[in-house]
Amino acid sequence: MPDSAVPGPAPAVPPTPPVPLAALLAREDLGLRQIAGPQDSATVIHWAHTSEMADPYPYLLGGELLLTAGVHVPEAAGSGTYFDDYVSRIVEAGGAALGFGVAPVHDTVPRALVVACDDYGLPLVEVPPRTTFSGVARAVWQLMAQARHTELRRVTEAQQSLAAAAARPDPVPSVLRQLAQRVGGRAALYAPDGGEVASAGRMPAAGAGAGARGEVSGALAGLVAVVRPATGNGSGAGTGDVSAGSGTGAGTGGGGPTPSSASDTAAGVHLAAYALGTGQGFVLGVAAPRRDPGDHTIASVGAVLLSLLTGEHQSSTGAARSSALVRLLLGAAPEEVAPLLGGGERWVVVHARPDGPAPDAVTASALGAALGSALVDVDGDVVRVLVPAGHRELTAQPGWTCGVSAPVGAHEWGSGDTQAGRALSRARATRARLVRHGEHQGLADLVPPTEAAAHARTVLAPITANPALTETLRTWLSLHGSWDRTAVALSVHRNTVRQRITRCATLLSTDLDDPDVRMELWFALRHA
Repeated sequence: MPDSAVPGPAPAVPPTPPVPLAALLAREDLGLRQIAGPQDSATVIHWAHTSEMADPYPYLLGGELLLTAGVHVPEAAGSGTYFDDYVSRIVEAGGAALGFGVAPVHDTVPRALVVACDDYGLPLVEVPPRTTFSGVARAVWQLMAQARHTELRRVTEAQQSLAAAAARPDPVPSVLRQLAQRVGGRAALYAPDGGEVASAGRMPAAGAGAGARGEVSGALAGLVAVVRPATGNGSGAGTGDVSAGSGTGAGTGGGGPTPSSASDTAAGVHLAAYALGTGQGFVLGVAAPRRDPGDHTIASVGAVLLSLLTGEHQSSTGAARSSALVRLLLGAAPEEVAPLLGGGERWVVVHARPDGPAPDAVTASALGAALGSALVDVDGDVVRVLVPAGHRELTAQPGWTCGVSAPVGAHEWGSGDTQAGRALSRARATRARLVRHGEHQGLADLVPPTEAAAHARTVLAPITANPALTETLRTWLSLHGSWDRTAVALSVHRNTVRQRITRCATLLSTDLDDPDVRMELWFALRHA
């Protein structure tokens, strides 16, 4: 190859999934045939572009399959340097391949063009007369769409498998095994002191010897040091071990902000490191023989899950929560274990329901973090969060419908849970983002609690045996007798609501249209 053909820096390519040239050549409907240039399965194209310019360089971004019918070719081109100049400019611009259309201008591909493409290492594809350039471009976009769909499906399946692994009895090793399998390499969790806590998979290396694998291991450990937050023991040092390469790991030392992730290559192996968001210095390291478009997303999901797992099991707060759970199971009173949970004397219970699909553990944990608590429970399509009262103002969360209890003591957690559930039902019925359980002084507070409870038992006795009737009456009264809103809040049909309210009126022998009757029943239901 002439010196002038040596390519410069890699050109920028559009953010689309690349299409292997071999996949385009395999399309029988196009009838394309490669007649010059390297037969490399790694050759990919990022889009197709048609141009009849003698110098297409100014119009290329890099990565294109350039299509031409040779309109720009002069008659005496074969005897001069025209094709050498033409092909060298395409290579300089980063063009991936050249497609030459046969007919109507040229009966065959010029021999000098074939020689020039061989000399400069540019794949040359013959486009038969029956195939239009627009048909080639359409095929490229079809293959891109298929590649994008395949990659999205791969990422989705990986996310599901990683979430399932995090729910296993041995979550950290399970997540690492699943991640190593998905990237076809090795995944390791590094402790704050730089040592490996756990790992899975095999370390890939271009060479089969132990020396190559050792080089890759050392480079990965150096990359891990780049993203580890600096601590008092100096664990953030060691950035000089990272080899200069295409990743963000090169040149990140010297007192600048610590990156949350970095990538590099060593011995032909792709490396990546992700700082876990626990603030404790744990880092995920990944080594893979290749870097597919979705690998970063898959590894990031693994890092999020490991952040949750290491934060739960390695932190003192996680240990305290485990201790509180054990004490509760062994019969301790809630007020005895509440101090272990890091809150004060008062708590708020939040019930939240997402606008989209049913929540999973990761989504629920993210909601808990937004509300300021790690005490989260997923119960079907509802997430319950126990939040220390007064630590922060609870506000509506985007994408969630929330019900909030009044502040309660630890011995009233059950009551707060009921209040939050009812507040969530009211929020859904009224299409409000957040509804709080009412806490105010009123006439009802003038009656001693024991007398109010006795009165409530007497008034509601005819329907007490049927909880569905009691809850329907309570919801119906709270929503001012709205059939539709009550049906939404209880997730039943409006006719079911009508039947239950009619049954309540019959059993109670009263007129539910009378405001005095409604007021007395509401008083009783509040103290039941």
